[in-house]
Parts: sequence; structure tokens; C-alpha cells
Amino acid sequence: MTKFSDQFSRRKFIVTAGASAVSSILLKGCLGNPPEPGATDAAGGEIPAGTSPVAVPNEKRVEGIESTKITLGYIPIVEAAPLIIAQEKGFFAKYGMTDVKVAKQANWGSARDNVEIGSAGGGIDGGQWQMPMPYLISKGLITKNKAGIPMYVLAQLNTQGNGIAIASKHEGKGLGLKLDKAAQDYILGLKKAGTPFKAAYTFPKVNQDLWLRYWLAANNINPDADVELLTVPAAQTVANMKTGSMDGFSTGDPWPLRIVKEKIGFMSALTAEMWKGHPEEYLAIRGDWVDKHPKATEALLAGLIEAQQWCDKPEHRAELVAIVSGKGFFDVPSEVLTPSYEGKYVMGDSKPDINDFKMGPLYWNDGVGNVSYPYASHDLWFLTESIRWGFLPTKTLADKKTLIGKVNRADIWKKAAKLAGVADADIPKSTSRGIEKFFDGTEFNPDKPEAYLKSLAIKKV
Repeated sequence: MTKFSDQFSRRKFIVTAGASAVSSILLKGCLGNPPEPGATDAAGGEIPAGTSPVAVPNEKRVEGIESTKITLGYIPIVEAAPLIIAQEKGFFAKYGMTDVKVAKQANWGSARDNVEIGSAGGGIDGGQWQMPMPYLISKGLITKNKAGIPMYVLAQLNTQGNGIAIASKHEGKGLGLKLDKAAQDYILGLKKAGTPFKAAYTFPKVNQDLWLRYWLAANNINPDADVELLTVPAAQTVANMKTGSMDGFSTGDPWPLRIVKEKIGFMSALTAEMWKGHPEEYLAIRGDWVDKHPKATEALLAGLIEAQQWCDKPEHRAELVAIVSGKGFFDVPSEVLTPSYEGKYVMGDSKPDINDFKMGPLYWNDGVGNVSYPYASHDLWFLTESIRWGFLPTKTLADKKTLIGKVNRADIWKKAAKLAGVADADIPKSTSRGIEKFFDGTEFNPDKPEAYLKSLAIKKV
């Protein structure tokens, strides 16, 4: 039988529109109530996109590089750290990408809109994405005019750094990683009482939505029938939970610290508990840009890989926090970011605190595989899970080899890894990480995605 691992060898928007609003939201969101959408900085202006500094020593500029310029969008959360570090520490410039702009995006919808028009139209060439957004954009399923914009997935940016937060009014009800019968009945009882449990995410049909759905379904709660799932702008999530209009949300670092510290809620689970070393967010770039600039793409990835290796060293975390927390990037006090970067989580609701560096965000080595390498098997899980909830047609699995082969460019990652001097032992030999295991005992075998779907009790297919 052929294994999955053997199949895959290979209109005008302002980019920074809302950047100052996001900075203000993050700052006030960690210290007080988030402002209304559309808020600006004190000067009423925009925070410009950062640009790569002069190359660091030991530069390895790529010969014949087609361009030194690219504009990459990012959302100011821990997943973006490698892009920011690659720029600020000169790793991009080291390989000749001396004019990389990392442009803060107001939200995921803005990032999608900006990649649709491209940097030539004032947008972006690619950047940070929840999965499977690159696939949805490629197929034109979420673009504004429904036209497909071919995207290439080039690297995974990180693993972990997410969790599920629950409002404090539900303390003492047993809403943790695993729900016993009483906890399940409690959530089901809310629906019967006409006050269904409401949980939110910031963009539909991608990571945060999928983490919520998996957690609920694994605990015998049907996310489409027993609760209400909502798309809520990031600026409103914490405020909505505080006012009681939302019962929970799928959230990323550094929000958990504020939620528990201000007694707004507690953490039912970290995604690191749900699926150790799970795929989180990715670097994906427009296919036309990559096709036109193959050497520049390799240079860019080599710089990113070095940045990810740098980010993963515990001795660098203090400097990482100092950089990304700055006014030009996340614009939050460093103490807001430090705990999660040390793997320290106060869970709340009488749950034991977590103090484990490997439970926080990781960028290069998670003990399971290579974090940066874009395993095609992970893409397949996202696609399979999307089929599970009716987001993609079941025929997607029949076309999986062609679809993933067009979007996932692990072959370019491998070339960049060699350019960056990554040891052969650290370059995955297979495009599959193998069988994945989840907290509820479910297993995903990428060679048998249909069997995985069949095994799931709660689904829409």
C-alpha cells in the first residue's frame, strides 16, 4: 500500500490600516477594557511596517537573488515572533533579503483582503496564517471576489501557545480538559434553559474554531447543536466575556494571563494538553511571488529558520519578549508576555498551575518532530477536520494528493534548511509526521484519513 508519506515529495487596502488600533487594543486589552474598533494611537496616525536592518555578521547572501523586497503581514500574537525576530535580528538580511517589511494587520480578514490585492496594490505578499486559510484562499472560498489566489505553505511558524478560556461564572462546574458526565450535563442544561453556552473565535473555519470544536466533540458536546459558536473580533472577546455575553473563547497567548489574573475567567485547557506539538500557524506566500522569486524565497526561509532556532533557546526568551513587546510590534508590557514564554500558566478554577517550558509556544523543536517543517500530513488533518464539520466537500479527500501538492511546498523548505546549515539529521525525511494522538485517545493516521472520519462520533458527514 502506498503511504501518505511517500505521496508528497515535493479597490486598494492600506496594509497597516488598523495597525495602531491593534496596538492600542493589545495594550488596553491587557491592562483594561479594549477600546472600540477603529481606535488609533495618540498621534492619530499609523504605525509603519518594520523593515529589515543591515545584515548581521557571517552573511550568506544568495547569488542571483531576484529581489530583496517582500511585504509580510502578521497579527500581534506569539505566533508572529519568528517573523519579527528574523527582521529585527537581521536573519532575513543575512541572506540578502534586506528590505523585508513585516506589516501589522488589523485582523485576519484584513490580512486576507491585503494578500488578495498583493503588495503591488498596496497589500501584502503573504505572511502569518491560521490553517487552512492558505487552502481556502487558493480555492477562492474566502476571498472577497471568490477568485482563487494560489498560495504556497512554506513553513510552520510555531506550535502551541493557545487555549480555551471559560468565563468565571462557570467555575466549579468541572469544565476542564476532560468533562465528566456532570460537566457535560451542565453545558447541555444551559441549552435546555434557553441560555446556551456561547463560545467564540476570531475567524471561522480555521485553527481557533477547530480547537473549540474538537474539545467540545471529544467531550460529547455537539458544537453545531448543543452550543452557540460565534465569530467575534479580537478587540471584543475579553470584554464580552467580562460582561457575561460570552461563556468562552479560543484564545492565544498572552490573553490567558489577563483572563485569570483579573478573575474574568479560567483556562479549561491548553491546546498543548489537547494535542502535544500540534501544528499552529504558518508562513504562506502568494504562489505568483514565489514562482517569480525562487531564490529570494529560499533566502527568506533560511532567515526564518535561523530566527526560529534562535527563538526556541530559553536563554533568548527575555530578549525575544523585549523585542516583540515593543511599541512597533505588540505594544504590551513585557510582563504580560513573559509567563507564557517561560511555560508558566495559571489555569484558575482550582486547577494546578503549569510550569513547563515545553508547554508554551515553541518554534523549532517540540520533541515530536521539526516545528518549522510544513508536514503535509498536518495539512491533511486540517483538511480532514474541515470535511468533518462540513466546511469542505467530502470529495476533497479524493483530491488530497493534488490539492496538497499544489499548496504545500516542503521542497522549498528543505532547500532553505540546507542553505541555513541545518544538519541533515534535523531535516525530516518524510512529509508525514506519522500517527497523531489526541487527549481523548483518538488517533489520526494520515495514511487513512477516511478511517479517522469514520471513527468520530460527532460530525456533519
